[in-house]
Amino acid sequence: MIRRPDGWTEGGPAPWAGLADRTPTITDLSLALSRHEPVPVDRSEVQAPERTSAVLVPLYEADGDATVVLTRRSPALRSHSHEVSFPGGGHELDDTDHWSTALREAHEEIGLDPALPTCLGELDRWMTVGSRSWIHAYVAELADIPELVPDPSEVELILHVPLVDLLDDGVFSEEFWPIEGNVRTVTFFELTGDTVWGATAAMLRQLLCLGVGVTDPQQ
Repeated sequence: MIRRPDGWTEGGPAPWAGLADRTPTITDLSLALSRHEPVPVDRSEVQAPERTSAVLVPLYEADGDATVVLTRRSPALRSHSHEVSFPGGGHELDDTDHWSTALREAHEEIGLDPALPTCLGELDRWMTVGSRSWIHAYVAELADIPELVPDPSEVELILHVPLVDLLDDGVFSEEFWPIEGNVRTVTFFELTGDTVWGATAAMLRQLLCLGVGVTDPQQ
């Protein structure tokens, strides 16, 4: 269940609603990310972040379709349980950098060999309101369809989602939420059996906009 604040309103159509061709390739994304300079997303209504974290956005091609790997978090976790997210977690002192954090967490959560991902670039840095953490999101290419095994203490299910499915009509929606005197845009993607929302959906939204070459009116 998603707890919406009082006073929320429905948003507008998907940024790509007017496009006839919605078939982004990993090559398209690689080129767009090479030109993208990640910036921190303004969250002036909350205090400064207490920590940093990193997630991996793994992409591979299957039957000609660019496909993203997502996870459904274990219902036993204390925070964000049963939500859909990218593999990732908090930056630790032993991590060389945030890319290393993303690789380590992906290995721990879904058994992804750290030698397999090739970094294509970084999305904008998002700050979660609840955990007050800056999230570094690294988009990575996998040369082949990965063999993945979830750690049941953290991951209930691994999801393989073609990007074209996320771009279908009726999958995307947005809402405007009043939070501490400000209005935030909250993005949703409806998958079979799952709703992707929050920071993960915001990252997917930016990834898809870069892939199909449209400007997001909310950025």
